[in-house]
Amino acid sequence: MDQIRQTQKQYCSSALMIAIFACFFCLLIGQVPVGKGLLLGTIFSIINFILMGESLPYRLGKSKRKTVIASLGSIGFRYIILAVPIVTAIKHEQFNLYSAIIGIFSVQIVLLADHLFTYTASARKTARQKHT
Repeated sequence: MDQIRQTQKQYCSSALMIAIFACFFCLLIGQVPVGKGLLLGTIFSIINFILMGESLPYRLGKSKRKTVIASLGSIGFRYIILAVPIVTAIKHEQFNLYSAIIGIFSVQIVLLADHLFTYTASARKTARQKHT
C-alpha cells in the first residue's frame, strides 16, 4: 500500500505542478479560461488516479463475482467523477472545454512521459555499455 501511495504522490504532484505553472502562464497571456480548464481537469484526474489506487486492495482476495461487481462499480463511479469537469466546462464559460479535457489526461500524460524518459535513459545506458 505504501508503494501505491508513493507512486500516486510522485505522479500526482508532478501533474499538479505542471498544471499550476501552465495555469499561471495562461493567466499571464490573458487566457484565463484555458488555465482554469486545465487546472480543473487536472484536479479531477488526480482524484480519479487516487480512487483507482485506493480501490485496488479491496478487489484482491474476493470471489470472481464480487471482484467483477466491485471493478464495474469503481469504473462507473470514476467515469462520473471524470464527467464533472467536462460538464462544468460546458455549462460555464469561465472554463475552456478543450483544456479541461487535456487536464483530465494530465496524470496519464505524466505517467507516459516518465515511462518514456526512463525507458530512453535505460536504453541509452545499455547501448553505451555494449559499445565500451
